[in-house]
Amino acid sequence: MIVLENITKTYQTHRGPVDALVDLDLSIPEGQFVVIRGPSGSGKTTLLLTLAGMQHPTSGKLLIAGKNIYNLSNRLRANFRAQNIGFVFQMFHLVPYLSVVDNVALAGPAAGNNHDITKARNLLEKLGLAERIFHKPAQLSAGEKQRTAIARALYNNPKIILADEPTGNLDPENASAVLDHLAQFHRRGGTVIIVTHGLIADQYADRIINLRQGRLENPPA
Repeated sequence: MIVLENITKTYQTHRGPVDALVDLDLSIPEGQFVVIRGPSGSGKTTLLLTLAGMQHPTSGKLLIAGKNIYNLSNRLRANFRAQNIGFVFQMFHLVPYLSVVDNVALAGPAAGNNHDITKARNLLEKLGLAERIFHKPAQLSAGEKQRTAIARALYNNPKIILADEPTGNLDPENASAVLDHLAQFHRRGGTVIIVTHGLIADQYADRIINLRQGRLENPPA
């Protein structure tokens, strides 16, 4: 499903170049639940954004389903991402002036699909948010916001869900609920890749990858 070959990402800063990822080789088969772990500054988020097609590597190749996505134009890469990848942000990134159901349905047009309120509503009901669909994000708890973000990520029936610290702002009960929903997607055959610095997601993982200073601490499987 996902192959990274010699991926390097170097940021130019006022203090000089900083390597966030260094010659990274990694293969992730379809249907794996992968946890990427490491301390702050280890390159976890850079790696996730690279996998999502949002962060062009300085060098190297990323293949998703055999397609080199950074050889695509910005428009085609955005379309590919919208159709194949659901992204769950730590800070939710919900549109504050839209209702919960509209926040979820908004994902449709980005992938060339309809703005389907019924579909969005059904997803929210499955995630336990039936009574919140017409609320605005400011009226939700942190756990409810994250479940809304998961519903949005699922809207286009992606093959892959990428999640950046999806439990970082949640208490243990809500964190477990969010991971349970991601595990359900995984059991249906989806590929899940979670970035975290904690241990709570380990029990769900088929595989744990440790990063330090942009390099793998454990060899690729």
